[in-house]
Amino acid sequence: MFYRHCTPLECLIGIMFCLLALPTALFARDELIIISPHSEGIQTEFDKNFKKWYQAQTGRSVEVDWRDVGGTSSNYRFIDSEFKRVPEGIGIDLFFGGGTDSYLRLASQNLLSPYKLPAAQLEQIPQSFHGIPVYDAEYQWYGAALSSFGIMSNDELRVLLGLPAAEAWQDLGAPALRGKIGAADPRESGSAHMMYEIILQTHGWEDGFALLTKIGGNVRRFSAGANAIPKDVVTGEVIYGMAIDFYAYGQIVVVGADKIKYVMPSDGTVVNPDSIAILKGAPNLEVARKFIEFVLSERGQKLWMLPDTDPEGPTWAGGLNRASVLPALYDKLGDRCIVTNPFTLGFTPFQYDAKKGGARWDIVNDLFGVLIIDSHKDLGNAWKAIGTCKDAAKREAAIAVLTQMPLSEEEAMQFATAEWKDPGFRNEKLKEWGQFAKRKFKEARNLAK
Repeated sequence: MFYRHCTPLECLIGIMFCLLALPTALFARDELIIISPHSEGIQTEFDKNFKKWYQAQTGRSVEVDWRDVGGTSSNYRFIDSEFKRVPEGIGIDLFFGGGTDSYLRLASQNLLSPYKLPAAQLEQIPQSFHGIPVYDAEYQWYGAALSSFGIMSNDELRVLLGLPAAEAWQDLGAPALRGKIGAADPRESGSAHMMYEIILQTHGWEDGFALLTKIGGNVRRFSAGANAIPKDVVTGEVIYGMAIDFYAYGQIVVVGADKIKYVMPSDGTVVNPDSIAILKGAPNLEVARKFIEFVLSERGQKLWMLPDTDPEGPTWAGGLNRASVLPALYDKLGDRCIVTNPFTLGFTPFQYDAKKGGARWDIVNDLFGVLIIDSHKDLGNAWKAIGTCKDAAKREAAIAVLTQMPLSEEEAMQFATAEWKDPGFRNEKLKEWGQFAKRKFKEARNLAK
């Protein structure tokens, strides 16, 4: 029997017919676009594990496009500005990471797409924790993990230098700590903003800003992101750091709990959800819903709380070191879990007012920025003069001037809900506050002489 060899063109056509005959699912590839301030470790772990889970669930592959324009505050501003430009949707599916304040603001602007988890999954998550919502009652956002905010310290160096332990936010305002504290700019870092807002809510507007001013005088320098602070504590660049828990735990795993400490402040501990939400007009809505299901599943939550040596944990060196929103999972995992169970704390966390925090987010950032960060050199000089002043009466008079505020809490809330949306008004106030800060720091320094 005679067989004719096919020409190259005939072979190519034959291959194409064979490929077309194969199940389309073998070649199906879905997409997902996420904007996130999360670290590389978190993005890497949730990327690769979601892809495996999604393939098993749907028989399709998925490609995840991760985007980031800075910290939580920067990402929120980007989302907000893009929706003003394109109201129906900005071509991004999910916002993943950051405290609830940003999500509450997006929800109030109708910029989130609600999604109710399957009932069996939803019933595993408490709706609130000590008065703080873990997920939105209208399912516009969910807490993906729980975070606490506190004080990290290099205890080895602290003892060597004879410095006091810092157990409360108030302790960070001591003049002896000048140049020894690491902190971040709230205009760039959402976690930094949360710590400053916690201090304002627990100590009150006037006393809270007075404490923040003293702490500002003790800060060596303000970093753009909060993730740099734990590293500075470990290297001894600073002795104390205002840190979110998982950054601190990540360094403790590497260096050791005998050298690095992390405490939840006795004068204001808040356990707050780190959230996730689908954005309005999400181009890949069904895939986005699947991603939320995965993040809040036991498989996804184990990535937060298991070590990198556990077969069900992350492979990222040092682990992710975050607390799960599933209370039952802690007992289920037992000693395998490497993070503290926030649901069994020996004290009641402060009931943070997320609505107040969200409403005044921008104005608090601007006040802190102008009065403390942009004026940091003048503040530092005044604080140094106060710290070396031997006359108690002069010192108290100088501190009173140093901690003056240009407006009351009532005025700030009024501005936040109305005038602060006017760029002209805002810019005029920022200029006015800058001049106010320069005058008061000069006067405080002169009083302390």
